[in-house]
Amino acid sequence: MPTENLFISHHPLIQHKLSILRDKRTEPKKFRELIREISVLLAYEATSDLGLTSVAVETPLSTARCCQLTEAIGLVPILRAGLGMVEGVWEMMPGAEVWHIGLFRDEHTLRPVQYYNKLPIAPTVQVCLILDPMLATGGSAVATADILKKWGAQRIKYVGIIGAPEGVARLHEAHPDVPIHLAELDERLNEVGYIVPGLGDAGDRQFGTA
Repeated sequence: MPTENLFISHHPLIQHKLSILRDKRTEPKKFRELIREISVLLAYEATSDLGLTSVAVETPLSTARCCQLTEAIGLVPILRAGLGMVEGVWEMMPGAEVWHIGLFRDEHTLRPVQYYNKLPIAPTVQVCLILDPMLATGGSAVATADILKKWGAQRIKYVGIIGAPEGVARLHEAHPDVPIHLAELDERLNEVGYIVPGLGDAGDRQFGTA
């Protein structure tokens, strides 16, 4: 499995919160809170290379040389599990635009099926963050990156929580220029396409529909 452009966080806070997120006893309310908190920390790491420009800011005492972002950011959660990641990232980047792409995985073919796309006609940002907690087979991530590139996105990053080697390899093969940021890389996929040990279905556990 290729490891270039793959970034696994070793931050103690992320690792601690992930242990609670995985626990089958964690209830939906706490699960949603953890998704939001981990997403903030991952997005902080994933955006460390954003462009800056120098600006002068008048403080109450003097003038300070400061920096401001030069790149606009778009958040692209993959429905429905990606919705839980938006709130935390948006709190950190309130100026980011948010668009939704709806994909579901056909349980028989394991292939993604698009049912919703709310992108504007032309790109309005320079950096897109694909948000989806689980990078399992990689089908939805690849399909979303395909959509964004056809739309004209300049830079794309994938931000997830848990990935499987199969999903990472598939996304790398299709889009080697898309960095992948995860809290953890797990062992494998099982026979029905779920990540092992994983945490179950992230959408069902967030919304209490398991």
